[in-house]
Amino acid sequence: MQALHTQLDFELKRFGAKKESIETLFIGGGTPSTVSPELYAPIFALLKPYLKKDAEITTEANPNSATKAWLEGMKKLGVNRVSFGVQSFNADKLKALNRAHNPEQAKESILYAKEIGIEHISLDLIYNYQGDSKALLLKDIETAFTLPIDHISAYELTIEGGTKFAETPEVRQEDENLAFFVTQEIEKRGFKAYEISNFGRYQSRHNKGYWEIKDYIGAGAGAVGFLKERRFYPTTGIESYIDNPLNISEELLTQEELLTEQIFLGLRSNVGIEKEKLSQAMQKRANFLCEEKKLRASATHYYNDNFFLSDELSLYILG
Repeated sequence: MQALHTQLDFELKRFGAKKESIETLFIGGGTPSTVSPELYAPIFALLKPYLKKDAEITTEANPNSATKAWLEGMKKLGVNRVSFGVQSFNADKLKALNRAHNPEQAKESILYAKEIGIEHISLDLIYNYQGDSKALLLKDIETAFTLPIDHISAYELTIEGGTKFAETPEVRQEDENLAFFVTQEIEKRGFKAYEISNFGRYQSRHNKGYWEIKDYIGAGAGAVGFLKERRFYPTTGIESYIDNPLNISEELLTQEELLTEQIFLGLRSNVGIEKEKLSQAMQKRANFLCEEKKLRASATHYYNDNFFLSDELSLYILG
């Protein structure tokens, strides 16, 4: 946490952060709920002058470690949004996914967050794990909607190299029908998809900031930051990060790379693509997609209503 404080102090200067210029703060990746609120206090003290009055302040949390005391402590620091890593309300699936919580703990922690006045509450669900069926996923979605949430993230299981699951890749199912099913069932209950994996009555401003290619500070081992056309990569190993939190490598993105990113991110979310950013040839291809009812256009933007086609549409526009 001291190393994190050191890096944040450095980044605020590098980014030229001004009073009340930070719109959103996101504590996550890893398990923030295993770190006590007292240890976050110096970080919040450092950031306080820079945070906008109505800043969205999110923390991720695991139901087993997000105790009542922890949730209360984080709320006191200013957290107004909690994203719970629920994954499923099915006890067997949670066990298979190696999760440390049970369905009851998940429900209890969400209800308690609401009780103490956390304004926005989200939960994560995972699908296409071996043995997932429509019946199981429907039960998960139905249970989620009995809780006081205003946002759901539904992720397809992906197998990352170097993880426990990498040894058993067969636990991932290849069933795209389940992706359509999950999306339909969540939307049917009033949470609109605003990005391929995110749904809500409330749309996370932090998430949208990435898709709008806004500048963001990435602090912590393995975090990534972005400023104008530069990307920053702090060291990934915890020990080496603690030894030197300012050992940060840099990557310069070309205009072409930035545009490619804007197209891919714009079409996988409701952010869309600004027409004027595209070359004549790209606009011509995008207009053809509008004629084919694959995209829709406003005076200034192109929008995609079927996020599952976003990669193919992006590649077509890029030619």
